[in-house]
Amino acid sequence: MRHGRLRPAGAALAAVLLAGCAPFAGPGAAPPAGKPARAGGQGQEVPPVLDHVRTADRVVFLTYDDEAGRDPRLTALLRERRLPVTLFLTDAVAGPAYGDFARLRSVGAGLQNHTLDHRSLRGLPYAGQRAEICGQQTKLGSRFGVRPHLLRPPHGRYDDTTLRAAADCGISAVVLWRAALEDDGTLAYARGEHRLSPGDIVSVTSPSGTRDLLRRIEERGLRVARLEDYLRSGPSGVRGRGRRP
Repeated sequence: MRHGRLRPAGAALAAVLLAGCAPFAGPGAAPPAGKPARAGGQGQEVPPVLDHVRTADRVVFLTYDDEAGRDPRLTALLRERRLPVTLFLTDAVAGPAYGDFARLRSVGAGLQNHTLDHRSLRGLPYAGQRAEICGQQTKLGSRFGVRPHLLRPPHGRYDDTTLRAAADCGISAVVLWRAALEDDGTLAYARGEHRLSPGDIVSVTSPSGTRDLLRRIEERGLRVARLEDYLRSGPSGVRGRGRRP
């Protein structure tokens, strides 16, 4: 997956993104102070859009999409280090190898939604976006007995309709990334300081770079934590369960 600058479409999303970049304080956190915008017809709140989790804990979150999760080196590393990573799965890509992801789940990896067919959601009509998101909810529920509450839109592209459809499919947060580990080992930052900070969500495209990334994380005095432990779903959307900063 190539990472570019994330550009949400529509000025109406600006408030959601700004509120979503840092509303949670990690395990044991209170809900964000402000409420997301309403989703519309059904009066349902849309999920926040996050690339960072506000927390006093010195943790970062490693996330992988599809092909990266099929690399046997990642399975070996997860077993060795018991890394609490999160995998965002697309049925069209991951479906033929769901057995591999079952093994990753058995060593602690979380499985979340990356849509059915990896289509760019931005600009699609509501019915198409809902089919992509809800369809993968159903697939993952049927295959693994889990109901994902986190969504990563393909290529990081989304719009107001994405947030409405995600809410209607039971998604509690739309997860982007503040830092991305590229194939050449470079850490590219979507915004802010060009260094890893507590609460950063990191997208890893190449499992082969994970060991070096872990070294860099440790040099910063950070550790890897499970994103799902800091973004837990609840009746009112995502909730933290940790210390406030």
